[in-house]
Amino acid sequence: MSTPKEITIYDLARKLNISIATVSRALKDDPVVSKKTRKKIADLAEKMGYRSNNFARNLRTQRTNTIGVIVPRLNSYFMAAVIAGIESVANSDGYNLIISQSSESARKEMASAKTMFNSRVDGLLVSLAYDTDSINHFDAFIKKNIPLVFFDRVEEHENCLSILINNKRAAYEATTHLISQGRRRIVYITATPKRNVYIHRLEGYKEALKDQKIRFREDYVLLSNLSQEAGVEAAAVIRQMDPLPDAVFVANDNCAVGCMVALKQGGIRIPEDIAFVGFNNDPVSTVVEPNLTTINYPGYEMGQVAARNLINHLNGASSINVTNTIILRSELIVRESSGRNR
Repeated sequence: MSTPKEITIYDLARKLNISIATVSRALKDDPVVSKKTRKKIADLAEKMGYRSNNFARNLRTQRTNTIGVIVPRLNSYFMAAVIAGIESVANSDGYNLIISQSSESARKEMASAKTMFNSRVDGLLVSLAYDTDSINHFDAFIKKNIPLVFFDRVEEHENCLSILINNKRAAYEATTHLISQGRRRIVYITATPKRNVYIHRLEGYKEALKDQKIRFREDYVLLSNLSQEAGVEAAAVIRQMDPLPDAVFVANDNCAVGCMVALKQGGIRIPEDIAFVGFNNDPVSTVVEPNLTTINYPGYEMGQVAARNLINHLNGASSINVTNTIILRSELIVRESSGRNR
């Protein structure tokens, strides 16, 4: 079956018996062309199936008005909030997004970076995969002066901007809060400390214990993938501990909720027996009973800040090379799950 002929502005001009220049201006909504003529051309273009030749225009302008976004997971409330923030800024400035997930795989992240480069994105926003140990696969962007912004999971580079919260301070505040409630046997559930977020949260946990003269115990640090299922598995480990911990701090809310529910099903009272603090302030934190104390992590704002800095760089309003790091504010939200030890 033969492919239908692509409709061009020449076809529209011929059909309406007007100049090609008039059709071109009308399709760009140029007020030089009367509103009536613009509507007539737009209606015919739609009827005939005309498509704007963005490829040809991009070759002329050397811009695609497209921003690439690479994230570890799309099935995360936090990442969904970040993408919504990016989109709100990008769309208002006339940019489209190409979004890809690495599924926590450095190999997939490399493939996504290559695809973004070949798609000629004007800039790239990246939150690194869990097992990424080198950012060499982004060298092509840096060499071509294509702006690159890391957010949340970042890697420092002199030509790139990083946007994150102070994870160490946030974890310190969460752990100190539990201690202030009379808790001293505090289990910490996290991921293997490869990425900055998990490295710094573990540091904050350890420092809070040290400042309160509480001995750090390796067996109180449970490593997992931080899924709800991992929370259930952690609960099984916690139930075997003797004596039972009197608090649990978890590096995200989903895992915390999985652990809380499993412990409650096993007859453990929360917060009377074990207090809980999570991280991210996901909606699930206000659904579980008791409501979960957590760290509010401003995902939507992070997305907006990342997109705004990238677009300002593209438009020449500012440069991402001026500031290497932007630290956003986080806060501890105290709810019923971390009540005082009686």
